[in-house]
Amino acid sequence: MRKATNGSQNRNTRRTFLKSTGALATGFYLAGAGSAPARGETLAVDGGPKAVTVSAGGATSWPHFGDEERKAVDAVVSSPGYGEIDAFEKDWKEHFQPPYCKAHMNGTSALISGLFGLNLPAGSEILVPSLDPWFGILPMRFFDLVPVFVDSKPRTMNFDLDDAKKRLTAKTRGIEVVHLFGLPCEMEAICDFAKEKGLVILEDCAHAHNASINGKYVGNWGQIGAFSCQGSKVLPAIEGGMANYENREYYERAATFGHYECPGRFPDDSKYRKYGTGLGMKLRMHPMGAALARCQLRKIDAQTEMERSQHHELNARLCQLPGIYEQAPGPGVKRVYWAGNHLFLDPAKAGMSRETAIKALSAEGVSISKFGYSVSHRDVAFREAEFWRHMPVIPDRLPGLEEIERTGISLPRFTRPVPELVDQYVKAFEKVWAHRGQLGKA
Repeated sequence: MRKATNGSQNRNTRRTFLKSTGALATGFYLAGAGSAPARGETLAVDGGPKAVTVSAGGATSWPHFGDEERKAVDAVVSSPGYGEIDAFEKDWKEHFQPPYCKAHMNGTSALISGLFGLNLPAGSEILVPSLDPWFGILPMRFFDLVPVFVDSKPRTMNFDLDDAKKRLTAKTRGIEVVHLFGLPCEMEAICDFAKEKGLVILEDCAHAHNASINGKYVGNWGQIGAFSCQGSKVLPAIEGGMANYENREYYERAATFGHYECPGRFPDDSKYRKYGTGLGMKLRMHPMGAALARCQLRKIDAQTEMERSQHHELNARLCQLPGIYEQAPGPGVKRVYWAGNHLFLDPAKAGMSRETAIKALSAEGVSISKFGYSVSHRDVAFREAEFWRHMPVIPDRLPGLEEIERTGISLPRFTRPVPELVDQYVKAFEKVWAHRGQLGKA
């Protein structure tokens, strides 16, 4: 067992102190007192020394490709063929345990095939979160489906089931959820609602490889789960995708849509076996991408657990400060991280505006910004009738989304162990919060 360093001892001491004196410490902060050392330090924004002096170096670099990946790609070059795709599907099924799976050209093609696989009648309404890019929503127009935009929960950023229930109509046939930034949606409640109302579920898992709820991986909760293996994703292959299917019907229909080589492999009693040409699309994953994905899959447990532990350490300490909240997982949830570590700042409780806090923290050396992400219902393509036989249902307001945009802040996703940098980020926040009284008056 590795001996604890002074840094880890200091972290444990501070954490124990905060835990044992949490109410008292919070009282001091609410009074604008902060810790004595931090109060005595001059903020960097006022000319004092920065709290963050450790170089981030490659702490946020991604993907991590090395000798194993180079050898895997070289093997494909040396012996061209498609065997890596079948091998990737086999490895994926062993790890994630879906009943059926199929590799795709990218995550978008996995989602499009999934929409076709669900086989919903024209005019069917699909409840979708607005806080997400177009990838799984705009293609609904190809199948005459109707996206109905739903609000997001302001403390998770995920699909708001209560808001979705208000948007249910006689035409509602499905739900598309997105496990945003690696935090699983409330799938048990969503699945119960879907079962009660006879709705199908398509999970967009582009950000959430290896995330789970009570031991069950995301992508296995709905009827179809689609994943992206684009280069920034949790399981990167530069480009590629994968989809899980609840049963043979969904698998065969979705695979036939974009994989002409699949129908001939189906059992003799398959109604899709006769389509030797597929159904008009070619969405095959590149074998080099499959080779990269197989390498990354072997490392995903260790990588996601390291990131989960490190970000939990950071967020647990930051959330001791008044007005700071994390995109927190519920009971039984094991989240992953993608495209940053997103938190929320309540100006009323923090005693200063988000802009003021960001300016002061940036001066201390913290890489921080206002949260920003795609909001699909504002995209012009959803509002122009020439692209739709059945127009999307666009709300006047989404209050939860507005609160996220008003309070969200983004820190980096640390993809390597950086305990000293984590300590200095905490120190920077504590220093700024110790001066929040004067900052709030500025």
